[in-house]
Amino acid sequence: MKPQLVLPRLKPLASRRSATFAALDVGTSKIACLIARLTPASQTAPGDWRTHRVRVLGIGHQRSLGVKNGLVIDMDEAERAIRQTVDAAERMAGVQIDRVIVTASGGRLASEHFTAKRAIGGREVAAADIHRVLEASAAHHLHRGRVAVHSLPTGFSLDGVDGIREPKAMIGEELGVDLHVATCDHAAARNLLLAVERGHLGVAGMAAAPYVAGLSVLEPDEAEMGVIVVDMGAGSTSLAVFAHGEMTHLDAVTLGGNHVTMDIARGLDARLADAERLKTFHGSAISSTSDERETVSFVHVGEHGHHKAHAPKSHLVRIIRPRIEETLEFLRDRLARAGHPSGPSRRIVLTGGASQLTGAAESARRILGGQVRVGRPIGVEGLPDPARSPAFAAAAGLLVFPQVAAREYFEPHRAERTATGTDGYMRRVGRWLKESF
Repeated sequence: MKPQLVLPRLKPLASRRSATFAALDVGTSKIACLIARLTPASQTAPGDWRTHRVRVLGIGHQRSLGVKNGLVIDMDEAERAIRQTVDAAERMAGVQIDRVIVTASGGRLASEHFTAKRAIGGREVAAADIHRVLEASAAHHLHRGRVAVHSLPTGFSLDGVDGIREPKAMIGEELGVDLHVATCDHAAARNLLLAVERGHLGVAGMAAAPYVAGLSVLEPDEAEMGVIVVDMGAGSTSLAVFAHGEMTHLDAVTLGGNHVTMDIARGLDARLADAERLKTFHGSAISSTSDERETVSFVHVGEHGHHKAHAPKSHLVRIIRPRIEETLEFLRDRLARAGHPSGPSRRIVLTGGASQLTGAAESARRILGGQVRVGRPIGVEGLPDPARSPAFAAAAGLLVFPQVAAREYFEPHRAERTATGTDGYMRRVGRWLKESF
């Protein structure tokens, strides 16, 4: 049997240790690289995952090449774009990097949930008991062609009592755990890793885009009370549900800002460059009384010269609005099927480049319900003004990710035992126990 792909696991950052990290966000519209220094914070509020100060030393970004819907479709083009982006960040930071943390934004992000229980015989719960029950929950096989990006324990139970966060030293007869495994397509992850490694870079870890976007834009209280983070990218729109401080669900649809651009280009018979400009500067998902009076100009496809066509802004709104509504309705229906129905008390945070479209928040409030705001990176120093936008939320979140990596459980299964042998497997288990407890 061929061993399944095991993604690199980021080593947790100790609370009193400083380190330099490089984040690489490979998206459909742009590739961004941030190099930052993380230093321990003088004080941290209870429940806050930001245990370190993050100061950006260098940034590089450019138009994405060889990537569509978060998937690598041209290896040479993607490799070249990654090299150029990383080189720009290195020049600005004055350092050379050899490893990066990468976002997984494509590959049909989804969630799988597993549970397990183990008898402990009425004694105190030890670290080994926690490990055994986590190992049992992770022993379930993922769906064919899928690979685990995150394995997050969302809660423990003791003798049927749920909602226990730290069972160690508690007394009971039976210990249980709920494990949330975020997955993506095997081929998508493999090709993204290959594109990065062809640029002579190692991959320190991989993280799902909506998860790290949430780490970047959320306040701890929001994650504790419950919130849905919607990452509206160019090639896809993904979401992460947070509750009790943990990510409990993940999903994505292959609809994004680029689909809006294509709709405008087809609807107005405009060049793609003009369609993108119209969306960025004049686009809206809601109508206003002045739309009929205002006009937008563009050049028809195949025409040259200075003769521009004109159309009322209302025509542009009538093209954009259905696509945004369709995307949000897809998310609403998928959330309902996953047991997360919308409601007036639900809190929603929009982020990603497409969330900056005028009227996106109002459409989300009407379709998804609840309170809606647009989220921008917080707690990251040294970001230039253009990067303090929702479009850089995932990239900035990759710099927060090392501070929460200790929350994850990594169980390599048989694939890891096959690849490294029993000794290598036991060394990894020993490291996990030491780092987590």
